[in-house]
Amino acid sequence: MSSPPIQSEALARLRTQIDGLDAQLLSLLNERARVAEEVGELKRHEGTPFFRPDRVAQVIAKVQAANPGPLLNQHVAAIWREIMSACLALEVPQRVAVLGPEGTFTEQAAVEFFGSAANLIHCASFDEVFHATAAGTAQFGVVAVENSTEGVVARTFDLFRHSPVHIVGEVSLLVRHNLLRQVNALDGIEVVMAHPQALMQCQGWLSAHLPHAERRAVSSNAEGARLAATNPAWAGLASERAAAQFGLHIVSHAIQDEAYNRTRFAVICLPQTLAMPAATGKDCTSLVVSVPNKPGSVHDMLTPLKKHGVSMTRFESRPAKSGQWDYYFYIDIAGHPSQPHVGAALDELRSVCAFYKVLGAYPLGHDV
Repeated sequence: MSSPPIQSEALARLRTQIDGLDAQLLSLLNERARVAEEVGELKRHEGTPFFRPDRVAQVIAKVQAANPGPLLNQHVAAIWREIMSACLALEVPQRVAVLGPEGTFTEQAAVEFFGSAANLIHCASFDEVFHATAAGTAQFGVVAVENSTEGVVARTFDLFRHSPVHIVGEVSLLVRHNLLRQVNALDGIEVVMAHPQALMQCQGWLSAHLPHAERRAVSSNAEGARLAATNPAWAGLASERAAAQFGLHIVSHAIQDEAYNRTRFAVICLPQTLAMPAATGKDCTSLVVSVPNKPGSVHDMLTPLKKHGVSMTRFESRPAKSGQWDYYFYIDIAGHPSQPHVGAALDELRSVCAFYKVLGAYPLGHDV
């Protein structure tokens, strides 16, 4: 057996220096945590919200602006998000409803937004995420709203129309679908299970490599991975996180048809939990509207946005299911209702709508 290499004096000196810096960091982090506890007591006394995504965004932007390097700003943001999450957990743990079971991309998006100190509540469907958030079982919820390949998540948008919750934040996640299985081989796969969106996002690869396998839709990708762990002839499409969670092999990595496949997630809550975040200068306003079914009504709906110089970043239609060929329109615009030109455009838009509901105004999300 060979002896371990002798540690040089220079390396030993640097490691001692790092140990000293770690001790200083730990002391400062605990000092910050004690101040955060005092902040929590004041918030509790004043009845103000404990979690404010606009405040988180401001703090992270400030430390990034002051960052001299060599740490990259994206890593600084991740570190500070975890620091703030841990401190917030001392004030009051945040209960966040997500699509379950453990290992979903929704869970990953929630951790990216709230940090790993959040108390996650795993739900069987997006319907349950909305219900848990509206009922107060969870303070916040995280739901998928749009994919860069397959478009909107229709069920989420239908739920928004009737739910009392609103959007207070967003996360854009780079989604890589992996083929997971008990056996580390493609041979003998009879069924591939995943959320319908994931099956569509991987249909080209599945047609080329597993043309005879049944594609079975389940409630989430992580649920597909959980089921794949029960039968060697089954496979799931899910994250590396799900592979580790259920002890599965990653047979093929990143099989989505589009290399830069992204999913956008919305963070939701009741207005009494957290009111509309204040404008940050980089905001999005989401709304759902309908207009009378008559010639020129859609033109009339869009005219106020053009008149006041408001940019529309998304425009989707969904059937009203009234049997009259009526539609609801889901719109994202750049800006915040507190900005004069945005507020004026929204006031005029409301006047021509048969139905009008602001789903939320919130800081633009960061890409992960």
